[in-house]
Amino acid sequence: MNLSFLDKWRRRTDAAGSVPLAESVRADPESVVELLSECELLRDQAATAGVELDDSVRSLEELDQLQPVWRDDPEVLTWLGNDAGLYLGTVLVRTVRGAVWHVWPDGQPVVRLASGREIDVVAAGHAWADDGAPELSHLYAEVAEG
Repeated sequence: MNLSFLDKWRRRTDAAGSVPLAESVRADPESVVELLSECELLRDQAATAGVELDDSVRSLEELDQLQPVWRDDPEVLTWLGNDAGLYLGTVLVRTVRGAVWHVWPDGQPVVRLASGREIDVVAAGHAWADDGAPELSHLYAEVAEG
């Protein structure tokens, strides 16, 4: 993906080494949240299985119950892992107080909690797509609790 605002993200870092997305895209920070929440392949896979992704914790639980038919296609697996991580991040940002998107200098989006802890949601999404563990809903619960 070639997005012009990635260069802005990489130029501005804080003490933890990440860049706050909302500050990097000053004109319309909600557009970054919307961009990261698209997750088109995951939404298509979920819709095919009758699961509506409405950015809720319940939808994470429903994703965890899907049959992992994507594991037979390495190309789909990679993209779906990305989407699953971005979707987990979207649910966290929209439902956990103080959670915001940040990006590491290498361009990796993460979710930063109010405590300062950063969650590599994309890595978690890949683990879920590859192995089914950790379940997205369990990771959400762990992160939301503390």
